[in-house]
Amino acid sequence: MIDQLDAAFNFHQQALSLRHERQQVLASNIANADTPGYKARDMDFTSALERAMQKAGGGGEGLALEQTASRHLPGQAPALPRGDLLYRVPDQPSLDGNTVDMDRERAQFADNSVRYQAALTFIGRRIQGLKSAMQPE
Repeated sequence: MIDQLDAAFNFHQQALSLRHERQQVLASNIANADTPGYKARDMDFTSALERAMQKAGGGGEGLALEQTASRHLPGQAPALPRGDLLYRVPDQPSLDGNTVDMDRERAQFADNSVRYQAALTFIGRRIQGLKSAMQPE
C-alpha cells in the first residue's frame, strides 16, 4: 500500500523539486540584471522532468540524506539538475554583455510561480480525496 502511495506522489515530488530549482534560477537572473557580463540561464522543464522520472524509476539516484541521529530514517533526495541549465539567447544584447531581459524573466518567474502553486493545490486535493476515501462512512 505504501509503495502505491509513493508511486502516486513521486511525479508530483519531482515536479515540485524542479519548479523550485527553476524559481531559484529565474530569481538569480533577475538579481543579476545589472551585472555586466552575466548570462541569463534557464532550464528545459519538460526534458528535466522526464530525466528526473527516469532516474527516480531506476532507484538509487539522487542525494543521500544525512542521518544526524540514530533514530532517523535513511532516505534519498531527488537530484536537482544544476548541470541541465541552458543559456538564454537574448533578443537584443546589451553593450555590457548582460543577456537578462527583465520582461521575459518577470513573465517566466510569474508563470513558474503560478504553476508551482497549481501543483501544490493539485497535490492537496489529491491527498484530501485519498483521506476521504479511506475514512469509513
